[in-house]
Amino acid sequence: MSWWWAGAIGAAKKKIEEDEPPQKHEGVALIVGVTGIVGNSLAEILPHSDTPGGPWKIYGVARRPRPTWNADNPVNYIQCDISDPEDTRVKLSPLTDITHVFYVTWANKSTEAENCEVNGKMLQNLLDAVIPNSPNLKHICLQTGRKHYIGPFESFGKNIPTHDPPYTEDLPRLNHINFYYTLEDILFAEVEKKEGLTWSIHRPGNIFGFSPYSMMNLVGTLCVYAAICKHEGVPMKFPGSKIAWEGYSDCSDADLIAEHQIWAAVDRFAKNEAFNVSNGDVFKWKHFWKALAEHFGVEFVEYEEGGEEVKLEELMKDKGSVWDEIVRENGLTVTKLEEVGTWWFSDLILGGECSLDSMNKSKEHGFLGFRNSKSSFVSWMYKVQACKIVP
Repeated sequence: MSWWWAGAIGAAKKKIEEDEPPQKHEGVALIVGVTGIVGNSLAEILPHSDTPGGPWKIYGVARRPRPTWNADNPVNYIQCDISDPEDTRVKLSPLTDITHVFYVTWANKSTEAENCEVNGKMLQNLLDAVIPNSPNLKHICLQTGRKHYIGPFESFGKNIPTHDPPYTEDLPRLNHINFYYTLEDILFAEVEKKEGLTWSIHRPGNIFGFSPYSMMNLVGTLCVYAAICKHEGVPMKFPGSKIAWEGYSDCSDADLIAEHQIWAAVDRFAKNEAFNVSNGDVFKWKHFWKALAEHFGVEFVEYEEGGEEVKLEELMKDKGSVWDEIVRENGLTVTKLEEVGTWWFSDLILGGECSLDSMNKSKEHGFLGFRNSKSSFVSWMYKVQACKIVP
């Protein structure tokens, strides 16, 4: 039975594996964005003995120095700025044994035109360095997201036509520039140049996972907000809309996304396809808000229609010194508030309309993975605490 839905390997098989000589690596992964929210999950899951396509040798690329919370993963860490073509060529072209690329990074600029330019250059630089120098390269996973169906951030609230949910992968592109489309076009063009090279595109929704370096870390941001409210002795106010509070939402667990990408990288029925990836259930934020408050032992205020509008970006703009105090008093990993709190993103998600996708295509192609979103939410809160990001 398949690893992503059948459970753990038995103890007897594990004993046999321990007695066998070390295996030659079958898969050599390059995780681009290894300190990001999905990159971190890939770095933890790929080394497992039962991960398909393995045993895996892993290279991990990130722009910043290796963080302490990533140091335990058995990854060959490469500090590289892939927006710099020369830095990318010098550091990545010598990696001639790569078999699979997991591209899970992006850069955020003020306009979508700028996003198209900078993100397109990043992917192009990466592929220019890797494809010609990796004769055994088999597959490239490209992560984009649900904005494929609803447009970029700058189009939100502007009455630009979007698709109706639930979103399916056969829906056409929107008539609006989108750096996801730019990345897809670059990938398609480059894959055609190498015989036998395949691709997959992965479109998660709002991601629940762990990474203090992620620009869209919803769970981590809410944990920081809860910690500040507890420290100051004030209740948590819901920074969102009635439709988010009462309506159905879904999410994508970062570990599930990593499993989904590994499946697509090694399963012959998943080649050259685009897939949605979400947990497979729905939830209401009014229930998760209560779970967040209970987890951190803080009071919370329910959404009140007609009440004062709450925005985290406004509430947290002068809390830098408060966060420094919390870090110091609790012996936490030293971070700045702007590093661990992506307030603008949380306001955007909780203040907008709910959207749902369909996982039917993944199921029809053989991926039966799922997550309980409530359990996912709670487990990532524990992870943020275990890594001493919040008390």
